[in-house]
Amino acid sequence: MTYQLDTTQQTAAQPADARTLRTRTIGSPHFGTLPLGDPTGGADAIRWREQVDGAQLYPRVSIDRGVSLQMSDGVVLRATVIRPANRFGQTVFTPYPAIVNINPYNRAAIDFLDQTLHAPVLGKVLSQASRSVDAAGTALEGLTTLTQTLAGGVFDVFGINRNLVRSGYAQVIVDVRGTGASHGKWEILGPREQQDSVEIIDWVSEQDWCNGVVGLAGWSYSAINSLQAADKGHPAVGAVFAVEGCDDIVRDIYITGGMPSAFIPAWLSAVNLLKWVPNPANVIRDLINGNAAKWALDRIKSPATEIPSLLWGFLTARDDRIFDDPYFDERDPQVDRITAPTFTVGAWHDLFGRSATGVYERLDMEPGRKQMVVGDGYHFDVGSGFGGSCAPPRLDVLERAWFDRWLKGHRNGVEFYGPVTMLQQGGAWTSGQSFPRADVAPRRLYLTGPSSGSAEHAVYDGTLSAAPNVGVCSLDVRPDLRGLRSRDMSQVTAGAAIALGSSFSRDARYQEGGALCFTTEPVEVATPLSGAMNLRLNVATTAHEAIWAVTVNDVAPDGSSTVLTNGALSASNRALDKSKSTYASDGNLLGAHHFLSRKRKLAVPADEPVRIDVDLVPTDAVLQPGHRLRVDVYAASFPRYLTVVPDLIKARGRQQRLVLDPDHPSYLTFLAGDGIG
Repeated sequence: MTYQLDTTQQTAAQPADARTLRTRTIGSPHFGTLPLGDPTGGADAIRWREQVDGAQLYPRVSIDRGVSLQMSDGVVLRATVIRPANRFGQTVFTPYPAIVNINPYNRAAIDFLDQTLHAPVLGKVLSQASRSVDAAGTALEGLTTLTQTLAGGVFDVFGINRNLVRSGYAQVIVDVRGTGASHGKWEILGPREQQDSVEIIDWVSEQDWCNGVVGLAGWSYSAINSLQAADKGHPAVGAVFAVEGCDDIVRDIYITGGMPSAFIPAWLSAVNLLKWVPNPANVIRDLINGNAAKWALDRIKSPATEIPSLLWGFLTARDDRIFDDPYFDERDPQVDRITAPTFTVGAWHDLFGRSATGVYERLDMEPGRKQMVVGDGYHFDVGSGFGGSCAPPRLDVLERAWFDRWLKGHRNGVEFYGPVTMLQQGGAWTSGQSFPRADVAPRRLYLTGPSSGSAEHAVYDGTLSAAPNVGVCSLDVRPDLRGLRSRDMSQVTAGAAIALGSSFSRDARYQEGGALCFTTEPVEVATPLSGAMNLRLNVATTAHEAIWAVTVNDVAPDGSSTVLTNGALSASNRALDKSKSTYASDGNLLGAHHFLSRKRKLAVPADEPVRIDVDLVPTDAVLQPGHRLRVDVYAASFPRYLTVVPDLIKARGRQQRLVLDPDHPSYLTFLAGDGIG
């Protein structure tokens, strides 16, 4: 597979709606640097924001929290329908496009969030605090980053969006089957749940308050659900707005590199607890008509969905959900089948980091009908800083503009925003035509033995060099618990840990106390890095399993080391699926795709070096003059990457080592500008 780059350009004589597309191969001598657009959206975005913050078509909304939908198998789902209302609170009967949001987090929690944010006094206090408090550069920087999420608009995408409804939309929020007030068994994005989505769209599009046009929206789980629903090709679906969705659940979060994530059992526990909470809006009526007994019986039948099987798999490695199994194939959205215009939002250190760009790349439609915004953050802080100077518009502003364009036909210019808007790590927000950027080419840097003089705090201080190591040397590294205080910890906690200080987000030197570090000389010019990366390692262990965790960092002149991207692989999962891996034009492996299946696991010989390819999350960054690029190699990173008990037994008492051998070199392959490699 050849890595491709979209290089759309617009000239002064060429109207915006006549943009043309041509394709270049990365590494071709003919690609050029594209002019960057305005990530704020300029005058168009000012109008979009004014439409959201100004007077709306209707003064109020009408909310019906007791709607029931019966699925084709008889299971009853519960929903909230929000419609425009006049100043007396009377529901407006004019049919409008409907926005559908389907999630498992219990509409009671969504109602609480809505009522809190719109409370006359508390809502205003929270809104003002989220916009005005800025503790950048202090110990509270991470905490304020999280609180500023309130001002970024994501909760309007996630829950009840009153302004959107007042502007002339209906909104439908549905509890996934087996969660909230809905009956049945929770399937976690499974086939029956996907069929529910199609039937929900059928029902919504046929209501007299809907004009037959449906938009799909959501954050996290509901974004994945929206992408799944969109790939079914339902004729009523006119547009999708998906914030931090996912197109590869296995590699993003469930078993990255063959290793489970601590996030999954925590998340499953939270949703399973929420599904036992009755919705006050429905409970009295359900007690009267007997639905409460059916709801309770369904919960008793599946009290802790998937937790026993996950525990069994973790203890025995005999459950399919510990491997890349058809279970996951059924749940991954088929993004290339989506035809409705789709706007995706991601973050470089999100739980679904690979999907931040992966969804956009897989969408088979022209730029403009597909859009991508990627920030330098995590999961819980998405949208933090949006709407500020030199930043994209708030997420609720982008959502409204997107749906106005594709569901109502307003020529508001949103199709010309971006289409690729990214917060370049180490740089600023930029807007352009492609990912990876046009001004990068394949590079290779080798891990070598000489000291860089920049990482004396590490287990080993080596160099990233343009030439392989001279001679053979073996570098020992042991697992430790330093990952508990690292960006890995922030990623696995969905960003919550950034409130604990800079070592959880901006400075990896504490974690590097357990690492083998390899660092370049300082770059002399600003040097972009953009796209996928692969780290080939020649490694050995004294046991029959080994866990390797890797980060690629930006090292500032003051020595602070900021993680740009990460990856991990257990040695037994090193088998490479070349048909799904990604290669640059010069043949270098850029994106390794491992089988991660039970059948394709390989034996790990004791004390015998093997070659592994660690695929790193695609990213976008710039090394400023005086900064260095660093590769950190760890024997583990707990709790970001867990080890199932049978593999842990195989790895007990292990000593891991990186073998620097000119005949079997270890090296980083990536895409970068001319200032490095």
